[in-house]
Amino acid sequence: MKTLLTILLTIALTTQNANYHSQDKPGLIYYSPQTCIRLDFTYTETIQEAGEFASYAEKMLGIKDAITANQTTYALLGVDISTRTYADLNRPHTIAAEKNMPWLLANINERGLLVGFNMPQPKKEQKHPVPQNEDKPRHTPVSIIPYSEEMVEAKTIEAQAQAVAKQIFHIRETRMYLLSGEVEHAPADGEAMRLVLNELEKQETKLIEKFIGKTTIRKCHKYIANIPYGEDLKVWNETLYFSEDNGFTDADNVDAYKVNISAVFQHQLIQTPESAQKASKGKHTIEPSPIVYNLPGIADISVYYNDKLINKKTIPMAQFGADMPLPKELFTGKDLPVIVISEKTGNIISISK
Repeated sequence: MKTLLTILLTIALTTQNANYHSQDKPGLIYYSPQTCIRLDFTYTETIQEAGEFASYAEKMLGIKDAITANQTTYALLGVDISTRTYADLNRPHTIAAEKNMPWLLANINERGLLVGFNMPQPKKEQKHPVPQNEDKPRHTPVSIIPYSEEMVEAKTIEAQAQAVAKQIFHIRETRMYLLSGEVEHAPADGEAMRLVLNELEKQETKLIEKFIGKTTIRKCHKYIANIPYGEDLKVWNETLYFSEDNGFTDADNVDAYKVNISAVFQHQLIQTPESAQKASKGKHTIEPSPIVYNLPGIADISVYYNDKLINKKTIPMAQFGADMPLPKELFTGKDLPVIVISEKTGNIISISK
């Protein structure tokens, strides 16, 4: 008796021109998958804001590294290479409503992709109601900068800076007295003490920012998606530009570095009808079924930044694959097979009875 592998190889050679996906007959229609290449570039945006008293930071507080000018810089951290799967509308298949074909057992997902045959239905999980919080919404208190009367009445920038510096030292003294217990009306318990100390620290930070400035770092993403298509498509090249001063920019930016995306595609080769007929001469012809799986091609993807490789990955490409029908005799008899098909590639994961 022929093994399943022998049957699959034989049918691949003898059914090159078989019309196993005709839409002329009523039944279930599904599609072969196609792969979308998705690149996720991660970079940081660092915003530095100068303090209004930056020129007095070293003189009044002894701080030497204060931010003296507003500046925004960018840094490319890396790129993640992933895929998304969609239906290839150029490769439809029909499972006709035939008596000798249990077509209703085909498992087709909401995207129109065949994901299996005769697969058990997954159990639906019972959703438990989320308990409602009966407490009233709580609002985070706003920390207010403690402007003293001297700070408000100061006429010159230097006088204002002196008043703010004096307030910073006053906050530090208050915190020291609280920690040493040298105050008459200390917080009643440890939690109250923690809240008071946290508030003093917030106030000091806001005042110090007037001297040293403020730095905000934000993580950003840039997405590139492409669905390469075509029987003769061999490569995909694309160039982006990234500047430390502007982030992702255009080619006109002389300070930008190149981000080169390169993909080399390998198609799944199929023998020509002439070679298939020659190879199958004298062999038993196997009737194809409307259950079609896909042998995917592959893509070798490389991403370079400033001529340095930052990521490389080999991924399956469904649209560069070959649609192969399973033999019809596999679906006859009482014991029908359980077939699991990859949603991403369309290839067979497992066949069992």
